[in-house]
Amino acid sequence: MYSFDRNEYECRMKWFLEARFGMFIHWGLYAIPARGEWVRSTEQMEEADYMRYFYEFDPRLYDPSTWVRAAKRAGMKYIILTAKHHDGFCLFDTATTGFKSTDTKLGRDIVKDFTYAARAEGLHVGLYYSLIDWHHKDFPHYGDRQHPMRNRPEYANEGRDFERYLDYMHAQVRELCTNYGKIDIMWFDFSYDDMRGEKWRASELVNMVRTLQPSIILNNRLECSGEGFGSLAQGHPTPYHGDFVSPEKIIPPRGIFDPADDPVYWEVCATMNQNWGYCGTDNYYKSADMLIKKLVECVSKGGNFLLNIGPDANGVIPPRAAETLDEIGRFMRANGQSIYGCTKSAIPKPEWGRITQKGNELYLHVYENTLGPLPLFGINAQSIESIRQLSDGREIPLSHSWVHSDYPDMAFADLGPDPTLVDGTDTVLKLTLKE
Repeated sequence: MYSFDRNEYECRMKWFLEARFGMFIHWGLYAIPARGEWVRSTEQMEEADYMRYFYEFDPRLYDPSTWVRAAKRAGMKYIILTAKHHDGFCLFDTATTGFKSTDTKLGRDIVKDFTYAARAEGLHVGLYYSLIDWHHKDFPHYGDRQHPMRNRPEYANEGRDFERYLDYMHAQVRELCTNYGKIDIMWFDFSYDDMRGEKWRASELVNMVRTLQPSIILNNRLECSGEGFGSLAQGHPTPYHGDFVSPEKIIPPRGIFDPADDPVYWEVCATMNQNWGYCGTDNYYKSADMLIKKLVECVSKGGNFLLNIGPDANGVIPPRAAETLDEIGRFMRANGQSIYGCTKSAIPKPEWGRITQKGNELYLHVYENTLGPLPLFGINAQSIESIRQLSDGREIPLSHSWVHSDYPDMAFADLGPDPTLVDGTDTVLKLTLKE
């Protein structure tokens, strides 16, 4: 039986903390109605009505290598695909059901194609798996908080065998851990009400997963959902603890810490617009400027950023999302050193931006120019080895101007006479401290 070992834990988390930036992909039958991945639940749609999308599913431009290459160009280091979402449709060739991509007109094992494409580009591979299943006859229907038939007494739960559903669910997770090579992350989703922990036979499930994939990383959603930190963060890891906390659509105000005030590893998952799955009328896209700053904020607080795309019914990344990924990629090619392997700095957040740190290297993310030289809060001039602009490597000299003579204990950087920052989104300076 699996038990927590701190050294093993730190070893398996090493690549994750180096990567810092990943792509989430939500894709399935729900891309056809194009009203979000929860469409069957929100519209309380009958099974028969939803099945027409199964019979129609044949994305003519499906090519997972285009998704993976877009992630790599954006500077992402890992990529996670929804192998099964709440609707129960499997994007892999499972022996447990015919409700799968290989039995559609497409006739392809999407998970197999995806894992091959991701590894070909050198990205770490993750699979999302929903603990919930609105398709399976033994999953609770009437009265369940999310099930499409939750308000329909004729779908009462008499005769439904939840243990039989758990056997089915465990068998599918076993297939994902057995048939697709090394899986770096298993991203479970999600627990709610009394459906958490051992309700999922979680100790048994995790023991199987870690036996089949010894170095795999798990999120905390066998215990929690988007809210809640889980047992590792609470200081008493269960056998099914999450390796990282998974806040959703919100960045923790000060990072996440355990009861001893030691930092806990976490990853924010966020959408580019409002929906995870493709929604044809959702044009509320976040700008590349905002998303770059949110990535920096996550790293500056010790976390990762998992940014979602929802390909359309043809398998294509929406143009707005593709353009945003390319913009982020331009920033990352010039400044990725300030993200990868970096974490929270001991120096407090300055007024002009944020700071990330790796060893004795501080990365000053300057969002707002100052009137006069740039104050380096909490840094003494004698402790500085050098300052360079990260994008082009040019030296940034220390200022010796009389204007800051009233602040002898603080260093100031001379950004030159131009009041416009080189990068209006985030001008990154690499400050190396003397060892």
